[in-house]
Amino acid sequence: MRQRLTKTPFGCVATILAGFVFTWGTSACLGESSAVGKRVVFIAGRPSHGFGSHEHNAGCLLLAKKLKEALPAIETVVYTNGWPEKKDALSGASAIVVFADGGGGNIIAQHLAELDAAIKEGAGLVVLHYALEVASPESREKMKSWIGGYYETFWSVNPTWVAEFKELPNHPITRGVKPFSINDEWYYHMRFVEDMKGVTPILTAIPPDSTRMGPDGSHSGNPAVRARKGMPEHVAWAYERPDGGRGFGFTGGHFHWNWAHDQYRTVVLNAIAWTAHIEIPPEGLKTKTPTIDELLENLDEPMPSNFDRQFLQRQIEQWNQP
Repeated sequence: MRQRLTKTPFGCVATILAGFVFTWGTSACLGESSAVGKRVVFIAGRPSHGFGSHEHNAGCLLLAKKLKEALPAIETVVYTNGWPEKKDALSGASAIVVFADGGGGNIIAQHLAELDAAIKEGAGLVVLHYALEVASPESREKMKSWIGGYYETFWSVNPTWVAEFKELPNHPITRGVKPFSINDEWYYHMRFVEDMKGVTPILTAIPPDSTRMGPDGSHSGNPAVRARKGMPEHVAWAYERPDGGRGFGFTGGHFHWNWAHDQYRTVVLNAIAWTAHIEIPPEGLKTKTPTIDELLENLDEPMPSNFDRQFLQRQIEQWNQP
């Protein structure tokens, strides 16, 4: 039997036996090889908040760039400023990432049929930040079936707080991720599927009691939230659908600069790849920390005169110190 060693397009070593290719080498190579033929579609919502917040366009473009950096074989497509006009935009998608505003203008709720068709074809779904909030009964049930949970008004809350993730579960999404803490508008007390069936909490922290004390309202507070003082809350989770598909919900994403936190960014990149059924190496998807110039690309509004570049640089260095 003829045997030959050769290089794959990813620099890994492959053994060719009787016309079959067996790839071996580093775990990173295995991750890259599993990305061949995978297509990740990013859908970025329109501008909504001020400079540096809810940067849907810049955030999706940056995440797509970093995903490609970690997995050169993957195909990424980013549609900016709302739902894509192309009728076949989701065709062949291995995973779909939606980063947009929610509430009454939620683009997921407005395009349930298109998403449902892609998901039935096997696409994974990643939903970031405000896009998790859906209002109609139909959209809520769809979100639960697609990603295992959603933000429910008068049940969930959306305070800004420093979440300390002291322990991480053993899951492909947490590979290469160390415990960390970071300030964000971390939504919590989400509405999950019954008995959390199929759901694996990925990021869990105990919110300060002060975040539970808002008056009753659609986002500010409610008796159920206040009754859970001192209890942990899940702010990111993985979902395995009964049909084998995958979903991921991430309640952070308010502050654009947080993508420069290596642990924070790696969780989301790992999750996107995982929903696309890509093998995550033990060290996770490693990418370079975005520079401030990279973070400032594609923002919706011009830089204000009081933007403190040096302060942000110190913050990034503090986040990522060994």
